[in-house]
Amino acid sequence: MFSTGAALAALDPMARSEDPVGILWRKRLALAAAAAVSQLEGRREGEVQLRDTFALRKPADDPGPAGRMLIGWRALGEARALRAVDWPARLPGFFDLPPEPGAEILRDLGARFVGRTPPLRFAAEAAREVLALGPTWRGLALWLADAHLARALGHDRPVPLLAAHLPRAAFRLEGEAWLAACAAAWGRGAVAAFDLHIDLIRRATALRAANLRRPGKDTAAILTALLTEDALAAQAGAEASDRAARRLFDRLTSLGLVRELTGRATFRLYGL
Repeated sequence: MFSTGAALAALDPMARSEDPVGILWRKRLALAAAAAVSQLEGRREGEVQLRDTFALRKPADDPGPAGRMLIGWRALGEARALRAVDWPARLPGFFDLPPEPGAEILRDLGARFVGRTPPLRFAAEAAREVLALGPTWRGLALWLADAHLARALGHDRPVPLLAAHLPRAAFRLEGEAWLAACAAAWGRGAVAAFDLHIDLIRRATALRAANLRRPGKDTAAILTALLTEDALAAQAGAEASDRAARRLFDRLTSLGLVRELTGRATFRLYGL
């Protein structure tokens, strides 16, 4: 577990940083986590489909089970995620689970203190308790594991690390073998998150330094949103038209400041 501890220690300044890019970072990790749980549950939605469902939906649209799960994983990166008093009423809905029989376990886990328990053990054991409710609770168990790890490490906002790196076979393990599998997955997740953060900071720095000639209406708002949102559609803003937004994104893409994320000719999405 030494290597996992070293990886988490290297990640610690990033998890505590107040840079707005940290919001985007957590959203990208949440997308990977949601896609991993979707695959674990036998669903067809991967990162592309989940991103489309979230970014292209209208405010009144039902996001569906996969969309609700992504919303739940994105919520893990918020400070509210550690408000344990909300867990029994809030968390099951993200994973299309009934309030019972998990409410009592969630209340108990929310009231539990870290004490002298090592952080990895504290988080892995919490997940194991939820997994005892059955395989449909695996997604919520992984969510809670990352939340408990954040509590144990003293982070204000959790970082989604475990779900995308824990192999399916690990769910058959118990005791120390389960702890070892989770520790290894957290180590891999921390390394991947570290690399992603470095890449996003590099891209954000370039975007912030860009000197756009004759910036159009809503340009400042769009540039700010790109620092915190996983994906944006080229659509009308408060002042600019759809056409003006498309021109801006085409320009940013040509300058290498933004990527088109879908590879489609229509319904395109853009992000760092």
